[in-house]
Amino acid sequence: MRSKTRWPSFVAGLLAFALVAAACGGDSDPTTTTTVAPSSGDATTTAAPSGGAPDDFKIGILLVGPGNDRGYSQAHLEGAEYAIEKLGLSVDEDLIVLEFANLGDTPGLSFPGTAREMVDIGADLIIFNSDDMRDGAFEAAAALPEVPMIWVSGDSAWADGKDYRPELTNLANVWGQMIYGKMIAGCAAALETETGKLAYLGPLTNDETRRLVNSSYLGAKYCWENIRGEDAADLEFTVTYIGFWFEIPGVTLDATLVVNDFIDGGADVTLSGIDANVALIRSGQRADAGENVAAIPYDYIGACDEAPDICLGVPYFNWGPAYLEAARAVIDGSFAADWKWYEPDWNNINDPDSSVVGFFQGNGLSAENKASLDTFIAGLADGSIQLYEGPLNWQDGTQFLSDGQVATDFEIWYSPQCLEGIEGSCSDFNALAG
Repeated sequence: MRSKTRWPSFVAGLLAFALVAAACGGDSDPTTTTTVAPSSGDATTTAAPSGGAPDDFKIGILLVGPGNDRGYSQAHLEGAEYAIEKLGLSVDEDLIVLEFANLGDTPGLSFPGTAREMVDIGADLIIFNSDDMRDGAFEAAAALPEVPMIWVSGDSAWADGKDYRPELTNLANVWGQMIYGKMIAGCAAALETETGKLAYLGPLTNDETRRLVNSSYLGAKYCWENIRGEDAADLEFTVTYIGFWFEIPGVTLDATLVVNDFIDGGADVTLSGIDANVALIRSGQRADAGENVAAIPYDYIGACDEAPDICLGVPYFNWGPAYLEAARAVIDGSFAADWKWYEPDWNNINDPDSSVVGFFQGNGLSAENKASLDTFIAGLADGSIQLYEGPLNWQDGTQFLSDGQVATDFEIWYSPQCLEGIEGSCSDFNALAG
């Protein structure tokens, strides 16, 4: 069931753990899926998932936000639906969904308890879709060691990572190399800006979110200098973090007010790093009032639809291929606790069957700048454009990369600061952590 009263009222009064068919897809054409209320109890047994053959295979997914957010959670939901459909199964019967799986919206939520409920319903693979679910994913994997699980964006299965957990033999990590999507987004912003002032609406701060801000800035700086021929000193790039992946009233900063502040301060392009589509929606409202502004949303391929004329494009995740690969591995018995950081399919970054990371070019991008952006993407693809190459310094002036030094995956993944040239605090800020 839907546990949140903010969800459609016809499900608000259902009993805990009752199964319902409820709207979970897009606003105009909802998809029906099996949903489950969050558990607040502890998992005390380690029951293995049943079956494993395609005719009874089920996926359980915990979404940090709502499944129709036109952003991060909807991209995950549709990725899981893709995997189910490619397996020849039924989205209605073989996909188990919990939305708002975060302690701000759902106080007392037990991740291992909820995972156990999903297994009891028949889930053969459990997906935790947010970095914010770290501790809960660890607890669930330890409590249910026979159940294959995925923690999206984590590093617990990376043998060379800082948080390697070899004892969690059932917990894999999946992520896309969104650093490239954000480089492309930054380039698009720099090509279209008229004021030279770019703004970034950030979520909470951690290595992942700083990595993506840095990548956006590097893409913007490169295209500002090398395509437009402008002086780097004339480019302003400011970030403000709201404190969580999306706005929670009374807990985080008000994302709409942050976007207003960006625009009032002269920024004419706002890039989003949060799960919801606030930057584009608010920028669209200001544009409708006569202001010359644009925006670049995040996460979801259809995000531009909410203000298409001022949308420069969207870097998005396409989780279907990754989830299908994982599901097939569970079915054939080859699933392993490994770390996968998927690069875009450079043959076609928008191929829905192969590329986990893509970039959809929006109506707000001129034909000339679309051509320039294509050239930039081709340079990233063939390696002729290498943005994580020194000299680069951190925001506090200390050296990140020396002249000519190319960053390793490890150095990019773990980003303790924002880069020099970015304005705004990038120190740790998670509103739910106090």
